Amino acid sequence: MDKVIELQNISKHYEMGQVIIKALNGVDMVVNRNEYLALMGPSGSGKSTLMNMLGCLDTPTGGVYILNKQHVSELSQDELAEIRNKEIGFVFQTFNLLPRLSAIENVAMPLIYSGMSKNKRLDRSEEVLTAVGLGDRMDHRPNEMSGGQRQRVAIARALVNKPSIILADEPTGNLDSKTSDEIIKIFDEIHAQGNTVILVTHEEEVAQNAHRIVRLKDGVIDSDKMIK
Repeated sequence: MDKVIELQNISKHYEMGQVIIKALNGVDMVVNRNEYLALMGPSGSGKSTLMNMLGCLDTPTGGVYILNKQHVSELSQDELAEIRNKEIGFVFQTFNLLPRLSAIENVAMPLIYSGMSKNKRLDRSEEVLTAVGLGDRMDHRPNEMSGGQRQRVAIARALVNKPSIILADEPTGNLDSKTSDEIIKIFDEIHAQGNTVILVTHEEEVAQNAHRIVRLKDGVIDSDKMIK
C-alpha cells in the first residue's frame, strides 16, 4: 500500500504552570493514499491536537511524522508552510473565509503563493466552485451566502491546489441536518476522485460515511476499525 501518512510514537505535551498536559501520548498510525478516515473522541481526547499535527500546524514533542515520505520534524517553518499549501487542503467548522472577498477571490487565495498568473488562478477557482455546485454564486461575498454555501466555498478553497490530503475539522458542526448531508456527499465525491480524506467529528452519523474510524481517548488510540 502507498502510505501518505505515518505516525510513530507521536507525543504532544503542554506545560501549564507546574502541570504537564499530555495531549497525545504515543500515537502510532498509518494512513494510505485514498483512504477515507474519521477521527473521533470525546472533548480532551487529543483529536484536535492530532488534527493540527497531521496538518503541520503544530509539531510533536516526541516521535516521528512522515508525510509523503518526508520527515516533518526535519523541515523548516518555510518548508512546512509550503507543504501545508501544496499537500493539504483544510476545511474548518467556522469556514474561515475573508468577508470582503467574493467566493472566487477566497478560493483563489492559496494559489497566490504558487506563482500562477491571475487569469489561471481565477480559471482554476471557477472550476472548483462549479464542481461544488456554486457556479452561479462566484461573485457573492460570504455574508450573501447561507452556511452551506460558505462551507462549499471553503471546500473549493481546500481543493484548489489539488492537494493529496483533505483535512476537515467538524465540517458539518455549524450546519442543519439537510445541509450536512449535502456537504458529506461532496466529501464522498472528493474521496471517489482519489483524495485522501480525514474528518474530525463527534457525530456518529458523519463518521459512518468514512471507511475507517479511529477513536482517541486520553491521548492514545482507543480503537481503529475499517467499517466499509
